[in-house]
Amino acid sequence: MNIFKMEMKANRKSLIIWSIGVIFMVASGMGKYASLGSSGQSMNALMADMPKSLKAIMGIGSFDLSSPIGYYGMLFLYLAVMAAIHAAMLGANIISKEERDKTVEFLLVKPISRNYMITSKLAAALMNIIIINLVTLASSIGMVQKYADGENVTGDITMLMIGMFILQLIFLVVGSAVAAILINAKKANSLSTGILLIFFILSIAIDMNEKLEGLKYFTPFKYYDAKNILNDGRFEFLYLAISFMLILVLLAATYIFYRKRDMNV
Repeated sequence: MNIFKMEMKANRKSLIIWSIGVIFMVASGMGKYASLGSSGQSMNALMADMPKSLKAIMGIGSFDLSSPIGYYGMLFLYLAVMAAIHAAMLGANIISKEERDKTVEFLLVKPISRNYMITSKLAAALMNIIIINLVTLASSIGMVQKYADGENVTGDITMLMIGMFILQLIFLVVGSAVAAILINAKKANSLSTGILLIFFILSIAIDMNEKLEGLKYFTPFKYYDAKNILNDGRFEFLYLAISFMLILVLLAATYIFYRKRDMNV
């Protein structure tokens, strides 16, 4: 029995819907940029008098919104949140759905170990987030390059997508660890999404209040901030180290707790 293929097939419809959603968000976002440019309005002028709190919520930061890549930097925050939500929900669902749907007994009677089962499921989940990332990359390069007047934006967007992929990995294993630890499998999805929203709200609060700057190490959304990546052209080593440590710890928790749990059949 090939669990990987089974999971890919089970998540195919969801993957298509999320991919369409990503393409629509990129296309509509850059379409808004084009319409403002054609009307002669300056985005920087429109945002100049905007309250700091609203700028933080919109993810404007210090971007030059008159340039396509600067405008895309603002849009990237929402794409990253969207991709992270997909990853967290996928990680939670792919681990907990057998208990939730009462099909776990079907898998447990097969001559396969729990380690093999969970590895196959996580491999399918990984493939799903890679596809979402590549769809975002391709649609972003295509749409932003259209308005870039010959400027090559591929390198900048690729850097942003690498950051988004690490963010996806973090929330994928957040979802899988929560699903493996929780006794009630039905709550795994909502709890994983709730954890993500707390991290996101914290990142917004940090942008709104400089006194909270020290809390940036507690939210992955600050590790891969578009303005830092676009300005520096690199990732901070400390953030990468924290990210991979989180991934390894949560991945280990997924295996350890799933092996030990009593399945609700």
